[in-house]
Amino acid sequence: MSRPSPRFSFKRVLFNVIAILVIGAAALGAYLYMRYQHFADAPIAGLVQPTQVDVPIGANLPVIVGLLDERGLAPGNPYFWRLLARELGVAGKLHAGEYALDPGLTPRALLKKMAAGEVIQHKFTIVEGWTFAQLRSALAQDAVLQQTLSGVDDADLMRRLGDADLSPEGTFLPETYSYVKGMSDADILRRARDAMKKTLDKLWVEHAADTQLKSPYEALILASIVEKETGRAEERPQIARVFLSRLKLGMKLQTDPTVIYGMGANYNGNIRRSDLDTDTPYNTYTRTGLPPTPIALPGKAALAAVMHPADTEALYFVARGNGSHEFSATLEAHNRAVAKYQLHRQ
Repeated sequence: MSRPSPRFSFKRVLFNVIAILVIGAAALGAYLYMRYQHFADAPIAGLVQPTQVDVPIGANLPVIVGLLDERGLAPGNPYFWRLLARELGVAGKLHAGEYALDPGLTPRALLKKMAAGEVIQHKFTIVEGWTFAQLRSALAQDAVLQQTLSGVDDADLMRRLGDADLSPEGTFLPETYSYVKGMSDADILRRARDAMKKTLDKLWVEHAADTQLKSPYEALILASIVEKETGRAEERPQIARVFLSRLKLGMKLQTDPTVIYGMGANYNGNIRRSDLDTDTPYNTYTRTGLPPTPIALPGKAALAAVMHPADTEALYFVARGNGSHEFSATLEAHNRAVAKYQLHRQ
């Protein structure tokens, strides 16, 4: 007796096919998800040494990925980058600029860095006691700053900064300024000028009543002289008091740095007696009072010393030869100090 053949079931075949497809899709999805997670959170394979990437203004994500790909730093499917940007909510929010990429950086961390605009911060330092000419020379030698002032004379430069009637000497605060690629030499000067104005105005409001100074600009001029007279912070208030006392008594300041500044290119490293006798607007041996402008860029310490000078009766000081000075209240005592430290006599 023969057994009947099982009937063909289309529904069962369809169910099995669907089940296979679902399982396959789930497996593929799990595989792609694992690949995506590995892409997003594993260190960028091609990043074996510190490097920099410069993202231009207006660059979108595909352009940025292209820049990375040129350096071998864009592993994985480009779709993964778009997916990661959407996951992080940074699509369309990546900033232009110069970025530092260090080994171990992941695509996730990189996109977060770009979304936060964590670009490379360069530094430019204005040194206390520099003249404006030295400042301009240092700016011109900075390879990262955009050079916009080449061939521009000082007067035109100050007009561009909005201070046409102000001498550039002493106008810019010595400090270290951070900047990003794309900024210019003029940007640094604007920031330094604003910083000097803010510092000078604040100190002037708090300055001692007996300083004999009539304006913040006079304080700036005297601070530049104090800056050039000593590199020792503890001496600045004493030197400031000496000059303020001389101004009060109508005595000449008789300070070599002003003479040197007035000599300009004629100064060769030595001051002769004839230089002290040659009158210039900056020669404080031939003229009483302050010179017409600062002679250098004074720092905060020199400005503070002028605003809050030491309580001393000294009217004279002479270099000891070790960077410090001997202060004297009388000419007789000063002459003895000169003999001891300058003429090497006891």
